[in-house]
Amino acid sequence: MASHSDTLVVFFGATAGANGGKLGSDERELILLVWQIVDLREKKVGKLHRRLVKPDSVDLTDQCKEETRLTSEELCKAEPLEDILQQFHQSVSAELKSLGRSSYTLCVDGPLLIRQVLHPEASKKNLVLPECFYSFVDLKKEFHKCCPNAGPVKDLTLLSMLDYVCVSTVVDQEAGVMEVKNMVLLLLHLLAEPYNHTFPDFEVVNYKFESGACSKTEAVDSETVIRARGLPWQSSDQDIARFFKGLNIAKGGVALCLNAQGRRNGEALVRFINSEHRDMALDRHKHHMGNRYIEVYKATGEEFLKIAGGTSNEVAQFLSKENQVIIRMRGLPFTATPQDVLGFLGPESPVTDGMEGLLFVKYPDGRPTGDAFVLFACEEYAQNALKKHKQILGKRYIELFRSTAAEVQQVLNRYMSTPLISTLPPPPPIVSLPVLATPPFIATGSTRDCIRLRGLPYTAAIEDILDFMGEHTIDIKPHGVHMVLNQQGRPSGDAFIQMKSADRAFMVAQKCHKKMMKDRYVEVFQCSTEEMSFVLMGGTLNRSGLSPPPCKLPCLSPPTYAAFPATTAMLPTEAALYQPPLLATPRTPQPPTHSPGPTLAYYSPHPQLYMNMNMNYTAYYPSPPVSPSTVSYFAAPPGSMATMAAQPAPTILSPQHGALVRMQGLPYNAGVKDILSFFQGYQLQADSVLVLYNWSGQRSGEALVTFPSEKAARQAVAERSNLPLSGHPIRLVCCE
Repeated sequence: MASHSDTLVVFFGATAGANGGKLGSDERELILLVWQIVDLREKKVGKLHRRLVKPDSVDLTDQCKEETRLTSEELCKAEPLEDILQQFHQSVSAELKSLGRSSYTLCVDGPLLIRQVLHPEASKKNLVLPECFYSFVDLKKEFHKCCPNAGPVKDLTLLSMLDYVCVSTVVDQEAGVMEVKNMVLLLLHLLAEPYNHTFPDFEVVNYKFESGACSKTEAVDSETVIRARGLPWQSSDQDIARFFKGLNIAKGGVALCLNAQGRRNGEALVRFINSEHRDMALDRHKHHMGNRYIEVYKATGEEFLKIAGGTSNEVAQFLSKENQVIIRMRGLPFTATPQDVLGFLGPESPVTDGMEGLLFVKYPDGRPTGDAFVLFACEEYAQNALKKHKQILGKRYIELFRSTAAEVQQVLNRYMSTPLISTLPPPPPIVSLPVLATPPFIATGSTRDCIRLRGLPYTAAIEDILDFMGEHTIDIKPHGVHMVLNQQGRPSGDAFIQMKSADRAFMVAQKCHKKMMKDRYVEVFQCSTEEMSFVLMGGTLNRSGLSPPPCKLPCLSPPTYAAFPATTAMLPTEAALYQPPLLATPRTPQPPTHSPGPTLAYYSPHPQLYMNMNMNYTAYYPSPPVSPSTVSYFAAPPGSMATMAAQPAPTILSPQHGALVRMQGLPYNAGVKDILSFFQGYQLQADSVLVLYNWSGQRSGEALVTFPSEKAARQAVAERSNLPLSGHPIRLVCCE
């Protein structure tokens, strides 16, 4: 907490977008600042100051125009934020001098103006804020101390607080003036009898993010953790802290996530000091880091500890040196010694404490992995080291990257948990399964009769998936649900489902994509059994098409029964029993020999079921994949819809939320904005547009557009068909 001050500066601001309880949630710039000094000792007020601020964009929302009664013409004549802040500092300093005071503290109606608007905007514009903006008094919290029965702090408003203490409100025509005058009235009332309130404690904004280590035994409150997705791969913990500027991140509270290959996957888990700051972080969902928007979701303390927590004493000792810059070296020769690394870095980038500032990553048997982490005492030394990126040591080029304490823990945990000798799982018990007309093994093919669920909650079970599918569960093939597990046998967030036909798979992908399961949205993509098998056996689907599975396999849950009608050959109550792991063909069911009841097949242990288990495998890290950077990206995989372009459009059974129109002949550089402009006047949203890709990962020249009704779709086809888009005539077809 900051030290005591006997002068408060009541401070109010408004943005070009949302104000009030949503202030700062839409990234809009400041357009108005109003302030007035209150002398706590003499209980006197100073002159009221009101300044308009010129934003980079003077486009005002209707809500802003109504609440502030400001116009774009007025703002164009105003001065920029940097000049207004300088005027603020000069005017307050002059008044303080006349009062014989030397220090002051800001007083605001809630933390949003300081934390969600001023600090993020100053960070983006590279403005250095004066020290006074790093501490403030929250009038709502101070009022709650005096009147605890007035209701929760988050529900308090300026008018409700004045009404509670029976103080008449001021009505003024100028935006911002009324708010400041009412705040001053409330402040003076709290200073008087019977409250005689003082202001010894201030809210504080951290100057910088502090790195540090985290132990797996540490208790982490799930109400303080978020997951950020869509980060640039080269982002550091300082970049993420800058994105959340104004909010206080816990020491060592940024954990960058790695994929199965040990590379950053564009996600991070961030831990804040309390739930209030976590909730404000969630309001920055889809705010921008550079040109990318960042998705922000709730996460759990358990997820954070999986990424950032460690148990190694060697790592704890390495990370015990505070305020160090960490650099990761990758590709070192296996014979490289500490002296070799120090010589490679050179005298211009001295390592902290010499060889003690080096940490070589090794396998459990002591073999080097080619990775190492290095500590530097300051940013200058780290920058000098990064200049040696891809320079040669021995006969190999060395990669150097910025790193974090959480990444050190994550890399060490990954390598130290790698089994030296893969072991066979214990033989499964003999269980009885009903005989099926079709054996429940996966026959690969190119027919797109499967769907992929991505981003499932880790607690999701088969029953949750069936509830998520709703009425479409009747279209799932017997034993058609496949959950992908990680190396520890826990859910990875992915699942595949085999449908009865390609049309049904397409329908489900359209209806269920981004539908919520628990507190997360789930992405649903159409795919083929061949693509499904590639992923289940360790391959990937990406914008380059299919990547064949490596020799290291992820653990895989067995094919599992999901919703199909009971027959004489199937007992529904027994249908959810697991088969042995891996995609192996079960033994042929034996015909009944003694019972007229339902015939049962026995799946006993069989050596062939484990023929691939002698191969080493790498954990499929339990982190949802990176979200696409734009809504025009259809990751199913890219080009998965291209097959449909050469086929008749599938029959759509009354699509939910409207009707589909297929666009053909698009320019290959056409994006979502171009398509929305083409259909200007039809009230379409960005998520109504689906740009299709071919097998090479390039745009196919087609797109699917969802209209709010079949009538609107037919009207668009009639009015816009064959009109040009960037010189290309566009053909429109209703998907009926």
